[in-house]
Amino acid sequence: MSSEKINRRQQILQALAHMLEASPGARITTAALAKEVGFSEAALYRHFPSKSKMFEGLIEFIEDTVFSRVSLILQEEPSALARCQKILHLLLAFCERNPGITRLLTGDALTGETERLHGRILQFFDRLETQLKQILREAELREQLRPAIPLGGAANLLLASAEGRIVQYVRSGFKRKPTEYWAEQWPVLMAGFFRETALAQ
Repeated sequence: MSSEKINRRQQILQALAHMLEASPGARITTAALAKEVGFSEAALYRHFPSKSKMFEGLIEFIEDTVFSRVSLILQEEPSALARCQKILHLLLAFCERNPGITRLLTGDALTGETERLHGRILQFFDRLETQLKQILREAELREQLRPAIPLGGAANLLLASAEGRIVQYVRSGFKRKPTEYWAEQWPVLMAGFFRETALAQ
């Protein structure tokens, strides 16, 4: 694929993300998007066969950005608590910097879109929750720490806390920042979260 074609694709996706941010609650048409980018609708379809594929392009950007950084956190941080903290802060900060795209994560922008897109978002959060569960599982082996509730519930609690802030961000029209209060809330969330296990004999 030529660099010019890639740049055009990026231009379309950036315009779509901007429209999602600028018009919360509004349904985006390809005609409006074409006008925003300065292309004809026919030109849009040369780069993306459908609006669903455009949304999919944004979802791929979310996945690639977040999970590449999750991999770095896992390499750099040995402690389970720091790993969980940094992964959730990464998610919140990413949403804060990309308000329009965040509407995809909450499903707000996907009303009336294909089930496939909803499935991709579900898969994204499932993958994050699985990663948190894996970190908590390894904490028992590496640090003799175990969540006070079963692993599945503990990982879900962490992710649900972050997801709640993301939903509030979209619902407030991007006024309530996802990272606001998080630094104060995190220690409270962690108080009593872990308990030490008996060291292996």
